[in-house]
Amino acid sequence: MITVVGSINLDIVATGSALPRPGETVTGAKLARHPGGKGANQALAARRLGANVQLVGAVGADDMADEALKLLQSGGVDLSSVQHVNGETTGVALIAVSRDGENQIVVCPGANDVLRPDDVAQIPIEHMMGVLEVRAETLLAAARRATGFVSLNLAPAMHVPDALLAEADLISVNETEAAFYGDALHKLDAYIAISLGGDGAALWRGGQEIARVAAPKVMVVDTVGAGDTFTAALTVAMIEGKSPEAALAFAVAAGAVACSRPGAQPSLPKRAELQPYL
Repeated sequence: MITVVGSINLDIVATGSALPRPGETVTGAKLARHPGGKGANQALAARRLGANVQLVGAVGADDMADEALKLLQSGGVDLSSVQHVNGETTGVALIAVSRDGENQIVVCPGANDVLRPDDVAQIPIEHMMGVLEVRAETLLAAARRATGFVSLNLAPAMHVPDALLAEADLISVNETEAAFYGDALHKLDAYIAISLGGDGAALWRGGQEIARVAAPKVMVVDTVGAGDTFTAALTVAMIEGKSPEAALAFAVAAGAVACSRPGAQPSLPKRAELQPYL
């Protein structure tokens, strides 16, 4: 069982020809709403890839909560540890997507900020995944309870307590986040996965690159959720005991397939869909 401790959002997506520059208004976009949040995305991604998954998180006691949880519920993720918090809104991500699939995202955390260490204190945790869209102290409490593999996605980039980093078996970042954290990542006793967009991904350990995989060619529609898919797939593969290179290839294929579809959770692939790319 993988326990994901992380955010749950409703994504409100505007897809247009180009992203706006500061102070610019871009019109002619199309609007869509999708369940999202990095924690929820990774939970559903891992479930679709065959893992048993429970999600620990929080939503508001509002109309958006059911919409944000809909695909998780129908997808078989255990939501018994998701709180519905009175007086808080469900988290919202405002996303602009250009014709070539690039995006800009503004997140309103809402109930995600309410999750506290006490909320994980009584939950049995074997393997654990965490994202930085919830409080670091909550992730630390969960990681210390985990009896198996601990995967941390250090996104969005921010200062992270050393105690939390020390609990990780796997840390995943993209190129921008890797630049933010710098060489400090390579001093940790953990696998460090760096996703490289269209160039694939690399896996490091002890300051040495141990695997690199090129990305398969796909028609990019929307990159939202691709990083979450990559992280979830890599975590699932490593828990299953795949070699570092095989696990990385599995994760890169999953991320590529997610890029070829619109939306975060609607784009998440099932395991059988990865086979042509492996």
